[in-house]
Amino acid sequence: MDSSTLLFNQLKAAEPFFLLAGPNVIESEDHILYMAKHLKNITSKLGLKFVFKSSFDKANRTSSKSFRGPGLAEGLKILEKVKTIYDVPIVTDVHESIQCEAVGQVADIIQIPAFLCRQTDLLVAAAKTGKVINIKKGQFCASSVMVNSAEKVRLAGNQNVMVCERGTMFGYNDLIVDPRNFEWMREANCPVVADITHSLQQPAGKKLEGGGVASGGLRELIPCIARTAVAVGVDGIFMEVHNDPLSAPVDGPTQWPLRHLEELLEELVALGRVSKGKQQFKIDLTPFCD
Repeated sequence: MDSSTLLFNQLKAAEPFFLLAGPNVIESEDHILYMAKHLKNITSKLGLKFVFKSSFDKANRTSSKSFRGPGLAEGLKILEKVKTIYDVPIVTDVHESIQCEAVGQVADIIQIPAFLCRQTDLLVAAAKTGKVINIKKGQFCASSVMVNSAEKVRLAGNQNVMVCERGTMFGYNDLIVDPRNFEWMREANCPVVADITHSLQQPAGKKLEGGGVASGGLRELIPCIARTAVAVGVDGIFMEVHNDPLSAPVDGPTQWPLRHLEELLEELVALGRVSKGKQQFKIDLTPFCD
C-alpha cells in the first residue's frame, strides 16, 4: 500500500475525527515551527490524528496589497522542515496546475481552494500527484457539485479524495453554515471535512483605515459551528489556529487562539464520542409517512 492510501485510510478510520490545523499562511519559519510544535503536542495528548496546515501563497486576497506569504519555493522548504522535525503530514493549497508537481513532493494532502473547486485542469493535475486531495466546496455551490468534483479526481486515477464544507454565501459580506450539507456531501462517497473557521468569514466585510476592505469574521462562533459539525458526524475538522490572531496578517478574525485550542478540542472529542453522527445513525420514518 502506498503512503497516500495509507494516510487516507488512517484519516477515514480516525475516531472521533481527524484534525487539519495551523496558521492561515506562512509568516516566517520560526512562527511555523513554533505553531507546529504546540499543535503536535496538543493533538498527541488528545490522541487525535493530526495534519499540519499552512499556505505558502494566498492568491485570492481581497486586495492586491494584502500579505500573501513567502511563495512556492520558500514556503515548501519551511513546510518540509515541519514534516521532518515533527513527523506530521502536511496539507497546503494550490492555485494553479503548474504548482501541483512541486507541492506534491512535500505535501501529503493537496487542498483545492473553494473558489477553484470546479476547475477541471487543476483537479486533474492535483490528482495525478497521487496525494490525498481535499476539495473545498465553493461558497457559491450546492453540495451536489462536490459529487462531480470528487469524480473528476477519481477519473484521473486517484481514489484518495475528500470534500470540505466551508460555508455558503448569504447575501453580501456574509456566510452561513447549513448543517444539511454535512450529510448531503456524503453523496460524493468520501470523507467529509468541516472548515469551522473559514465558514465564519465575512468576505470583504471589514473596512480598513485609509480606505479599502478586508475579510472580517465571527471568531466567537467557532465553537458553535464546531459542535454542530462533530455532532452531525463529520470525518474531519479543518481549522486555522494562531498564537496571536489579532496580529495575524491574514484572516485574523477567523483564526482560533492557540491558548484556547486544547480546551475546545477536549470538548469536541467528548462530544464526538457520545454522538451517533459518525456512525450514520438512522431512524426509519416509513411508518410515520404517507
